[in-house]
Amino acid sequence: MHNNPLPLKKGGFTFKRFFVGHDKSPMKVTTDSCLLGAWAPIRSVPQKILDIGCGCGVIALMLAQRLEHNHCQIDAIDIDVQAVAQCQQNSQQAGFTSVNAINIDINQFEPSHAVGYDLIVTNPPYFESAIDCRNPQRQLARYTESLNFQQLIDTVKRLLNPAGQFCLVLPYHLSNQFRLLCESNQLYLHQLMNVRYSADKGFSLSLMAFSLIQSNKINSQELCMRDDDGRYSQEFRRLLADFYLFRK
Repeated sequence: MHNNPLPLKKGGFTFKRFFVGHDKSPMKVTTDSCLLGAWAPIRSVPQKILDIGCGCGVIALMLAQRLEHNHCQIDAIDIDVQAVAQCQQNSQQAGFTSVNAINIDINQFEPSHAVGYDLIVTNPPYFESAIDCRNPQRQLARYTESLNFQQLIDTVKRLLNPAGQFCLVLPYHLSNQFRLLCESNQLYLHQLMNVRYSADKGFSLSLMAFSLIQSNKINSQELCMRDDDGRYSQEFRRLLADFYLFRK
């Protein structure tokens, strides 16, 4: 059924199974979002999922595809009204009815269910606003003014199911600082994947999964995205196999 790849369209990113338009969203489809969407642990089959700062909806759609044979509800929240409209449109065109896009500030958000989310994911804003973006929308999406780390952690603690998981991607150089802040707020690291773009470079990204339950062992991995010849590595291809159209 899905053997024929979708034709490449402009204004977004074409995956194997769906197209993510991002021309109206301040945050575009990025490799870090794609990594998080493919990596976020779902072994415990989460039924209620929250994507904080969903942008065009790429992480929500990837999770919807991974969980398409399970009953789940994915609330995708963004402060930007155009991003939410585009996320909703992308979900409808992909045929994923599990995604519910909501335009609200996460600090004001109250979910309709009382039990909390089984999984919370985010590719959070992390650039301190030393450099002003020319586009105020993009500034809001990229910078921590609208959601700093402590607010993010407070939000997660307020909305996470006691047995749930919280996953995010951060630049590697901020990951330890964030982990320490989480631990001081009783959120404990369970899974970690540090990513480098190529073998000759240091780590650039950290994907982390936290829980309210302490763990004596952290499942730690490394991923190198490209081989020496500049091509995507086998491990990267494996992780994104269900999503990327790997043209040679």
